[in-house]
Amino acid sequence: MPTFTELGRAAYCPRQLYYARRDGDDGPPAAARARQRLAFRYAELRDASDAALRAEPIEPSPAAYRDALDRLADRDDWAALTDPRATDVPLTGKDCRGRVHKLLATDEGPTPSLVSPGSPPERGVWEPQRVKAVAAAKALSWERSEPIPTARVEYPAHGVVRTVRLTTRAKAAYRRALRAVRSLDGPPPRLRDTAKCRECAYRERCGVRTRSMRSLLGL
Repeated sequence: MPTFTELGRAAYCPRQLYYARRDGDDGPPAAARARQRLAFRYAELRDASDAALRAEPIEPSPAAYRDALDRLADRDDWAALTDPRATDVPLTGKDCRGRVHKLLATDEGPTPSLVSPGSPPERGVWEPQRVKAVAAAKALSWERSEPIPTARVEYPAHGVVRTVRLTTRAKAAYRRALRAVRSLDGPPPRLRDTAKCRECAYRERCGVRTRSMRSLLGL
């Protein structure tokens, strides 16, 4: 049964999933885990001094970070985010399994929340994270035998939390990733020099040669 992480990798690039499985790479590095731990300290960090915040693995300036947390505190789910019902929760659904960083008690009922060490897009969440969020919501729904209409993705290094709704489009992306994982029995074809390749930790062993902007422009 595939994990939430495997589904997210498949949504990013099936070849990346192949290398991660082959190499046993199943967890974030220490620096990423340090960022994720910020998600459990929002209330404390909101009152922290500039000096204290500069010592934390945050991306914005201390003032901008406090502003972001103030906006976060205006959300209806602030209490749930800062005092989750449970943390590090294992979930097993019909088609996938994994762990969620938080299980929130929101107005919509039990809501899974995943914590990302990275940066959020301007709107919404990145597709691999959307796929993981849908997977977590569907697994929770299977366990609880009740609809789970949303999930959360947190970007604590930026003080940002995004809601993922289980729309038709989101569920279709999840199903594509599930099919990709189930059909993986060897190295899939390489992508062709996309931004994904330039950001991928496996680009050297994959053999994809990324091109500079200068070469792409023919200069």
